[in-house]
Amino acid sequence: MIKPQQDSQISKKLQVAKMFDSIAKSYDFLNHTLSFGMDFYWRKKAISKLTNNPKKILDVACGTADFAIATSKLNGVHITGIDISKNMLEIGRKKVEKKGLEKQIKLEFADSENLPFENESFDAITAGFGVRNFENLQLGLSEMRRVLKKDGIVVILEPSKPKYFPIKQIYSAYFHHILPLFGQLISKDKRAYNYLPESVDAFPENEKFIEILKEVGFSKVKYLPLTLGIVSLYIAIK
Repeated sequence: MIKPQQDSQISKKLQVAKMFDSIAKSYDFLNHTLSFGMDFYWRKKAISKLTNNPKKILDVACGTADFAIATSKLNGVHITGIDISKNMLEIGRKKVEKKGLEKQIKLEFADSENLPFENESFDAITAGFGVRNFENLQLGLSEMRRVLKKDGIVVILEPSKPKYFPIKQIYSAYFHHILPLFGQLISKDKRAYNYLPESVDAFPENEKFIEILKEVGFSKVKYLPLTLGIVSLYIAIK
């Protein structure tokens, strides 16, 4: 298990919460800058796969609510975002309020591996770059499936590793050296942006993650490589 602080006895879940609380103020700037603004496109692409006309949507590991805000453009939707970082949620609530979306978006402090919702509560679930931070991946995915209605759709975005020369080599150098250094300088957190590439390297991406989604009960599972394979979009149906 890759944790923000490998030598610590504190659980991964608490470490992740503490880490995101620490970098919350600089998170949006770094997220948009380090992705060269492509994160907006990735979320838009994921939202386009919610083809079942969802009205109630759960945004897992919602962070500062970028995914929820983007999804609010769908017709007649109500979105519940959950996260374990109180500081990220606070920033997200301010953004939601500033955009006048309080009636559409509600953000709650909650654990993705113990969701405080009834079975089959949501038509769709979104998760942007948070699933790999689960302490128990299978448990978190099983909880997502539990609260999803029959025929509901899950879309998950996660970083992945390009496979082909020279993108593979260029991206690896950027992701493992330039990105952590820039992230540390801006966020003042020496560990957070080293954890990012480590957690991506350890994540069971693409076909391996598809198999896990199937194991917990999802069907019609597939993934789409985005932006030359630096991000994968996973789509699954209950």
